[in-house]
Amino acid sequence: MGITDHLSAADVILDLGAPNKRTVLQLLAGEAAGRLGRPEAGILEALQARERLGSTALGRGVALPHARLEGDSPPVVLFARLRRPVDFEARDEEPVDLVILVLWPEASPEGFLPTLAETCRSLREPQVLQRLRSVGAPEEVVALLAGPSPDVAR
Repeated sequence: MGITDHLSAADVILDLGAPNKRTVLQLLAGEAAGRLGRPEAGILEALQARERLGSTALGRGVALPHARLEGDSPPVVLFARLRRPVDFEARDEEPVDLVILVLWPEASPEGFLPTLAETCRSLREPQVLQRLRSVGAPEEVVALLAGPSPDVAR
């Protein structure tokens, strides 16, 4: 089970306008709330609680905000490419322009850590990050995150 098991083109936002980290989290919490039929405030609080433990910025302009939510709602994965990079308190001090949100049900913990790990692996290659920053269609994002193509492997 991996990220693309939970990510489709409908889960990709290619031009998210947000001036700061808080707004990024709020906008993505709103998107997720609509998909889950849950209040945005609860999702936002779960994300902010996780951020208080330490920034979920991975470095190289990428953040992976994630939280486990009460109940047994299905997992939600959203990808957002920001219109302008924002400070996400990354260790490398690089502003973030690529965000992958992962929300997972507390009632079904299996798959959560493997999904996070696979997401990190898929973002390791500089060529993948470069292409994620330039693709024009949500389907291309999903294909890139699914695994390297021969073009990326070169």
